[in-house]
Amino acid sequence: MRSLGQRPVTGIDDDPRVAELRTAVSRLRRELAAHPAEFPDRGIAEDELAALAAMTSGGIPETPRLRRSLLLIAGAIGSVSALARGLSDVRDAVDLFAEPRRN
Repeated sequence: MRSLGQRPVTGIDDDPRVAELRTAVSRLRRELAAHPAEFPDRGIAEDELAALAAMTSGGIPETPRLRRSLLLIAGAIGSVSALARGLSDVRDAVDLFAEPRRN
């Protein structure tokens, strides 16, 4: 299995936030790959989605880096309405890593 680049199945992920982010990023990457239209910043979106995917494979990612990638992705594909749902899912997954608000 490792020769195919797959991780061993453990039954559960250590952190459900990471699993949620991994799923959302994977979904948006597939949607972007299937989207027929070219747009100027498509490469930026693809690169940042790849970076987010890599971050989910190495434990809990750093929140500032997640937010930076999200901002770049949103700027790159924000006007492509067909990708709005996937982008929203990634944003929601990134928000899971936000520090709790203090009153």
